[in-house]
Amino acid sequence: MATLERIHFVPHHVVCGDKSTTYSPSNSQPSIEGLPQLFWADCMPWREANLWAVERATTGNASLKTVVSNMNGLLNYAKFLESHHLHWFEFPVRKADRCLVLYRGALIRTRDAGQISPSTASEYMRNCVMFYRWVKHKELLSPSLTLWRDKPYLVKYFDQIGFERTISGITTDLGIPNRKRFGQTLEDGLLPVSEADRDAIMNFAALHATPELYLMLALGFFTGMRLGSICDLKIQTLKHAIPDPSAEGLLRLAIGPGASPSVHTKFGVTGQIWIPEALLDQLLEYGNGLRRLRREAKASPEQRDLLFLTRFGNAYGRRSTDQSSAVNVEMSAFRERGSKAGLQALRKFRFHQSRCTFGTELARLGLSSCTDVAIVISMVRDALLHSPSSEATTFKYIRFLQALPVKQALSNSFMAAFSGIGSGVPHHE
Repeated sequence: MATLERIHFVPHHVVCGDKSTTYSPSNSQPSIEGLPQLFWADCMPWREANLWAVERATTGNASLKTVVSNMNGLLNYAKFLESHHLHWFEFPVRKADRCLVLYRGALIRTRDAGQISPSTASEYMRNCVMFYRWVKHKELLSPSLTLWRDKPYLVKYFDQIGFERTISGITTDLGIPNRKRFGQTLEDGLLPVSEADRDAIMNFAALHATPELYLMLALGFFTGMRLGSICDLKIQTLKHAIPDPSAEGLLRLAIGPGASPSVHTKFGVTGQIWIPEALLDQLLEYGNGLRRLRREAKASPEQRDLLFLTRFGNAYGRRSTDQSSAVNVEMSAFRERGSKAGLQALRKFRFHQSRCTFGTELARLGLSSCTDVAIVISMVRDALLHSPSSEATTFKYIRFLQALPVKQALSNSFMAAFSGIGSGVPHHE
């Protein structure tokens, strides 16, 4: 299947002579570490897609993180094309046979089956349309070729003063509406797991997961750190932990670009997170253990201080992101083992739910000991490293907890009412 590789890109100047062509490194353009490039199953590069990525990354039209996201979407498209034996540049007269139309239908079916989120389906299709717009602009396809039908749209809204405003734009008939799920959700549209399910997952992980995944889950459940921060934790970060003077048994870890050493955080936020002393001791014991030291011996000098390394000595996380292919592979195998063992809590469990569970538990403990909601919101916000402008995200945890007693009362009331209606299913003669 198609693959996405991250390369060290060095811009060059090309000089074409009468008998030869020379390449010389550019002194005016910086090199790019981690530029995404697509390759087909036969190891041939997808030249047009790769050129699109280079142009976006070198002209300042998009950040490297955005380019990586775009190319991840095209990777999914490339895998679809290969599995259906289609070419990206063939567009038959019959609309139903066009690769983009077939891909759109496949995304919708995958979304409806619950295998990808609505936002992911919309994003994947949007990435394809962006790429093909660039292809048409560069005249790499015939201008007379019909790829889709453009549709203008208008969005009306009222500004802060009360005047009606209108935003206009152009979309296509290939767009997939992002129909978000209804109901209360927390970060990234996920829900926390119960305390009992959390303990069941951790107990199962202690027996059936790798030590690395077990400790990563523990960090998610008991510190609320994102996966990107967990994968970028350094040994020195743990050694620099300081006790929290107001909470015995808890210590504080400094993470973010401003910490020493720096640890990746979303949006580059620098702050301190809580960590239980027992968990810190376990992490330091693992860090000094033979298993990790063997992995450290295989690592490059700039990665040897990472707490978590793969068996090949590589970092678990992708550079400056909250994504990890290695953790995804381990989580998939872990869920499969849990399903076979009959552990229902693991059937659709996602790693980021560990963070949601921590935030919910912290909010519950805060509300049980403090009646001032503003203080609880501030505490949860600081613990999860939410920026002050993201207070609405933090408040979701409070609303989620405030709604739980109502739901429980409703459930108890309905169960009692139903139980009192009759003794069983009516009999028919």
